[in-house]
Amino acid sequence: MTAGEYQHIRHGFEPVYDGRSRVLILGTLPSVKSREQQFYYGHPQNRFWRLLAGIAGGEKVPSSIHEKKKFLLEHRIAIWDVIAECDIIGSSDSSIRNVVPADLERILKEAPIQGIYANGTKAYELYMKYSYERTGREIVKLPSTSPANAAYQMDRLLSVWGDELSGMID
Repeated sequence: MTAGEYQHIRHGFEPVYDGRSRVLILGTLPSVKSREQQFYYGHPQNRFWRLLAGIAGGEKVPSSIHEKKKFLLEHRIAIWDVIAECDIIGSSDSSIRNVVPADLERILKEAPIQGIYANGTKAYELYMKYSYERTGREIVKLPSTSPANAAYQMDRLLSVWGDELSGMID
């Protein structure tokens, strides 16, 4: 595949949640690095895991898939993506087309989700376009943890995400 070529991607891994999850964080679709690692937010420069560890009181940042799943479940956080499959160039959210939305109702039926949060503007827009009518649930748009979001340094992300998730995660 050459740069600029569309590839059809199917989401390759399951959401993480259980019957105690009360926060649902939604991305768009796993990046190339995340797909290679077979887990969410796998790019080493993505600040997602450091951010959540900071919000949870400065805990050790989880590194293995097992540690990440354990961290999420212990803190009552569910994660998934808005998209089940689409056409995309590399990891470029701006190139996303031909979207098949994920079945978010599955999590909403099985977990006592109190708040839904979008990790970035594109996840928010896709949720509003493809999922809001089906779920009837509001979503809060948070700044992306992607390294491409240079406008938000870590301290600013911690402030905004921390304010929103305060009292929601254990």
